[in-house]
Amino acid sequence: MMNTLVVYVENKPGVLNRVASLFRRRGFNIESLTVGHTEKQGISRMTISLDTDERGAFLVEANLYKLVNVISVENITGCPSVYRELAMIKVAATAETRTHLMQLVAVFRARVVDVAPDSLVIEITGTEDKIDGLLEVLMAYGVIEMVRTGRVAISRGARTAAAAAGANGNGKARSTGTTDDGMISYSV
Repeated sequence: MMNTLVVYVENKPGVLNRVASLFRRRGFNIESLTVGHTEKQGISRMTISLDTDERGAFLVEANLYKLVNVISVENITGCPSVYRELAMIKVAATAETRTHLMQLVAVFRARVVDVAPDSLVIEITGTEDKIDGLLEVLMAYGVIEMVRTGRVAISRGARTAAAAAGANGNGKARSTGTTDDGMISYSV
């Protein structure tokens, strides 16, 4: 089962290495890892996807809390969340196939970000299934190169206790992944 952990860390050198080393030492494979700044200066957010059962995810979460620069950890697998991924795909394009490729791009709500005489670079944002679908269709034209960001995720509705405590710098916090207010939200 794919688990998604959101880890708030201090934005300091070596933190990514310590987190990755923890996964290596414990024998877990990171399926996807994205890291970026948060709305709070000095704090970064890691979105880590790993294929393990509930017990394995709990062990990883507990071990992450042992790392000095980790502020909070939240397993958002079971809570309502929005997941997205970005991909850029370079596909071979001739004068004859360019129009058809542009129509395919429109169907998938992607966009062409670069046009060369012999290729197109397509940018697509969406779920992993949507990107896989476009990639499958483009294979017939000749995919030259591809890059994917990996999964980014955010829980729906109000912020959870762990995220709020971590982002506010109030120390380490643990959360069950539920929202405080029970509000319903919609995503597109």
